Amino acid sequence: MKVIDHIKQAKTALFSIEILPPLKGKSIQSIFDGIDPLMEFKPSFVDVTYHREEYLYKKREGGYLEKVSIRKRPGTVGICAAIINKYHVDAIPHIICGGFSKEETENALIDLHFLGIDNVLALRGDSIKSEHEFIPEPNGHEYAINLVKQVSQMNKGRYIEDDLADVAPTNFCVGVAGYPEKHFEAPNMISDIKYLKAKIDAGAEYIVTQMFFDNKKYFEFVNTCREMGITVPIIPGLKILTTKKQATILPKIFKIDIPQPFLEEIEKCKTDAAVKAVGIEWCINQSKELLKHKTPCLHFYTMGSSETTRKVAAEVF
Repeated sequence: MKVIDHIKQAKTALFSIEILPPLKGKSIQSIFDGIDPLMEFKPSFVDVTYHREEYLYKKREGGYLEKVSIRKRPGTVGICAAIINKYHVDAIPHIICGGFSKEETENALIDLHFLGIDNVLALRGDSIKSEHEFIPEPNGHEYAINLVKQVSQMNKGRYIEDDLADVAPTNFCVGVAGYPEKHFEAPNMISDIKYLKAKIDAGAEYIVTQMFFDNKKYFEFVNTCREMGITVPIIPGLKILTTKKQATILPKIFKIDIPQPFLEEIEKCKTDAAVKAVGIEWCINQSKELLKHKTPCLHFYTMGSSETTRKVAAEVF
């Protein structure tokens, strides 16, 4: 079922999660171990992230350096198929611009369509670590809006080859990312939301936000989106902070703020176990406030661990 249909048919707020593929060589059992404890809360869908290839240089005989492609977390499509088969829950693969040509994107979407997957989250994706800015593949997409447009065209039966006969359209529901604290590359919030609205106008049907720890920023973001003509559901993305180190790392990586009252409580903690307890309590309060404001769904970034998400869900759902 499409995400937008889940939301339309729901009588109460939905529960959903996002997971990471396991590191290369690891068993898919680690995925099941992370999902099993959360099934009692009946997740409506499970997002599975996609990780593009990176490159490293290996020294070869004679002193030459060989550029080697690696992908540390492969398996997104296979994991989605396994989740659908095992749990009968909708799985949503992330599709990204980075690392794909338009033809490769089209072929990947055809594979997903044949598997019966009817939701995708369209993202530009990050630049590779050796690049200072995002560089698209040759004949690839530079921005997420181009990816949304390609999916929308396929939903209308329009493929790259325009002379195909007896074409069957795809039927994807497309989600996109929103940033309550602004995408770090956008010059300002209004500009960022204009780009977001363009993705909705191009065919995206719902928004999932970047993680945030201050609900006020989410509410302000939603209000501004509505004022600028965005009417689709805006799903808040939540992360449970579990270590003191994360209070420094997460703002640096994701360009987000830790609210001062939350930070003060974290700084009082002597151990990471104490930080985890504070993080769980903060997320519980966040979740309850969000539900009071009739948010359509709470989406938890589990990062492969279900323990803390389960504790929050038990208090909220």
